[in-house]
Amino acid sequence: MGVEDVDQNKQRLFEHVSQLEQKLGQMAEELEAVKEHIARLVEENHELIVENEKLRNRLEHKVAQETDHPHAPEQGQVSKKKKRSVGEGYDNLARLYQEGFHICHLQFGSLRKEGEDCIFCLSFLNK
Repeated sequence: MGVEDVDQNKQRLFEHVSQLEQKLGQMAEELEAVKEHIARLVEENHELIVENEKLRNRLEHKVAQETDHPHAPEQGQVSKKKKRSVGEGYDNLARLYQEGFHICHLQFGSLRKEGEDCIFCLSFLNK
């Protein structure tokens, strides 16, 4: 094996490493784009859930008006509604965690590895 063969092998190795580096860069860009798309979808989904809840409340209110029922709820009904709205945020976070997203402050919104739990997310849910 001559000096020229060694130089050619080094050149091929360098070219191969350069190609791998380019591919990794492209994959990183694609992964970032996918993460941004998922974040937008999660945000849009949350907005739709909130809007859906508002529409349901509005519909219930309209139905109550049309049937001439007094709209003033009893005291027990008010406290139930307040309790539900307090737990609504917790429920949303629990749902996000179940869908595979981190809810802890360290990695909020990023995907969890499938089948693995995050002790920070779990401790947050158990508070």
